Amino acid sequence: MFMLESHLSADQNRVVAEVLDAAAEANTSLFLSGGAMRDMLGGFAIRDLDFTVEGNGIKVARAVAKKTGAKVMAEDEARKSAELVFPGGATAEIAMARSERYSKPGAKPQVTPATIHEDLGRRDFTVNAIALSLNRASRGLLIDPTNGLGDLERKELRAAYNYALYDDPARMLRLIRLKVRLGFSIEERTRSQSENVLAEHLETRIAPRRLFEELRNIANDPTAPDIVRALDEEKLLHVFSPAMVGPKLNLAGVVKLQKAKSLVPFGVRFPLEELGIFLYFLTEKLAPKEKTALVEATAMGKAEADLWQKLEVRTRKLERDLKSPKLSRPSQVYEVLSKAPGDQILFLLIRSPLRLVQDRVRNYLQKYLPMAQEVTDEEVLAKGVAPGTAKFQKVKGELIAAKLNARPKKVVPEEPVEPPQPVEPPPGQKRVLRQPIVRD
Repeated sequence: MFMLESHLSADQNRVVAEVLDAAAEANTSLFLSGGAMRDMLGGFAIRDLDFTVEGNGIKVARAVAKKTGAKVMAEDEARKSAELVFPGGATAEIAMARSERYSKPGAKPQVTPATIHEDLGRRDFTVNAIALSLNRASRGLLIDPTNGLGDLERKELRAAYNYALYDDPARMLRLIRLKVRLGFSIEERTRSQSENVLAEHLETRIAPRRLFEELRNIANDPTAPDIVRALDEEKLLHVFSPAMVGPKLNLAGVVKLQKAKSLVPFGVRFPLEELGIFLYFLTEKLAPKEKTALVEATAMGKAEADLWQKLEVRTRKLERDLKSPKLSRPSQVYEVLSKAPGDQILFLLIRSPLRLVQDRVRNYLQKYLPMAQEVTDEEVLAKGVAPGTAKFQKVKGELIAAKLNARPKKVVPEEPVEPPQPVEPPPGQKRVLRQPIVRD
């Protein structure tokens, strides 16, 4: 539990406490599982919290959302799972412990409630089949029925059971993604299983929405360019679009996007919908018909497709605002960009033809955002303003503006002191050199 708390951010620790309270009120057993446990035990940053309950996960998720103001992003009635985004930016999934049976590869599974041990046994890879009990009687108990901890130590990806990739061929895409991001090798029998799946072309049976989910996971991954390159080498990109190969694969654009994202200061809240801008650069070289085919192949909704197909149009107003000569102070640039979506900001940094716009975006990311973080809530409270009010945000904004607009103090360099020059004797007089006095 100490290891968990030390790996989580303040927002994530609050989420754990809030979900724990909701599970206790629902009288259901709660476990932290999946990627959160893998990343914690493997020494990686925990990006998402995955909770498993021995009960209705949607019911617990709705109770958490009602109590905390979290937004329910998606619900899966069959799996009784829900995805949440909390006010502080932390994300979590709450799912029912379940067993899944597949009638044929890629088919929709038959889902039934199960215990946590049965749930872990049906998962994709052993490193994802580890859970931590958060229940009062067994809090801190590690549950690892497939020895995923040993595979973490060996840095190896191993299928949790013999037909894991056959049952759900979408796990082939996840296997490559985890291999790249974690830097792990693939266990020999798992590699053999994946080769057999490809030999039988079972990857073509992946459900469209599963393809969309994997695209979103790749877009959110910090190693996205390397994942795309690995999928191309494994001949798996065709499951998304047969046209997205060779010269039509805009890998260079994805690399530029990742470099732009690296300019966002670590630990600073930067709202960014990554899927749209990722797909914009990934598919930039595809023809309109090929882009339409990708939308159909992944069962993408109109709002989801508009995120990338209308990104350039949505960014024009922000570009006009940023090139305005009225933005004469850093605080004015900060005010404009702090209200703008993250994908539009990064798009202008990469694609705007105006040097002024690019410089203002770069200054915002590298100078103004870090400086704004230096203004703490304690400074605002010292002004006698109550937290959580509109006036609190107004006063904080004024303090940030004053800090951004303050001119740096000029440092006056000290004049160098010249060493004393030896005095020359008058003409015709010899210089007398004094000998040092040596005392016994």
